[in-house]
Amino acid sequence: MLLAMDIGNTNVKIGLFKGDKLLSSWRVSTVASHTADEYGMVIYDLLRQTGSKFDDIKGAVMSSVAPSLNYTIEHMCSYYTGKKPLVVDARIKLGIHVNYDNPSELGADRMVGAAAAYKLYGGPVIVVDFGSATTFNLVTGAGEYIGGAIAPGIKTATESLVHTAAKLPRIELTPPDTIVGTSTRSCMQSGIIYGYAGLVKYLVEKYKALPEMQGAKVVATGGLSELIDKVEPDIIDITDRALALKGLKYIYDLNTSGK
Repeated sequence: MLLAMDIGNTNVKIGLFKGDKLLSSWRVSTVASHTADEYGMVIYDLLRQTGSKFDDIKGAVMSSVAPSLNYTIEHMCSYYTGKKPLVVDARIKLGIHVNYDNPSELGADRMVGAAAAYKLYGGPVIVVDFGSATTFNLVTGAGEYIGGAIAPGIKTATESLVHTAAKLPRIELTPPDTIVGTSTRSCMQSGIIYGYAGLVKYLVEKYKALPEMQGAKVVATGGLSELIDKVEPDIIDITDRALALKGLKYIYDLNTSGK
């Protein structure tokens, strides 16, 4: 079995693969103060739900945008499973060519999503990841990663609005009945949800106009992708919530085949 972990700013996505099949996946909170033992016990309990144990883990792979947790998770893997995880960065095989000014600056989550989308859905492809940040990643038909964009995530922007403006309340992230808000809450919902739909639509249209991106598919991932799909259903072609975990499995196989 393969243990795959995508360490984000808000959540750690964990996947358990048996062969090519994703048996189970979970999300746990990213907590920088947690120790290797605390994360080890969390994964121990999750494995038990599937009838598995640490001895069943024959390999591990991880990507991370939370550097403060890297050593903790690597140590947890090595200690509890006996397997040193493969850590995703620009120096390993990704199945795509990274054309970025400084490849070492490219977030591992963006690499994984781009590699997975190109492998699974072909190119050209635009990957939109709705996480703590909303990221756009472009891969050409020839498998060349050419960059993209980073914007604040939907939740991140909402929290910033609430904290910055004293009289604005916390809101539920659901589309309002109409684009014209008639209360403070519905005005905020309209601004955030329809505003982000507009942001995504604008950038996607600009990217598709590029010569190397003509006819590109749009693949969305992340917990809030459904929100945008509700209000602008023609933007997104494919929604794949497990894209990062599938990408980690693909990259692991690519770098360990024959070993």
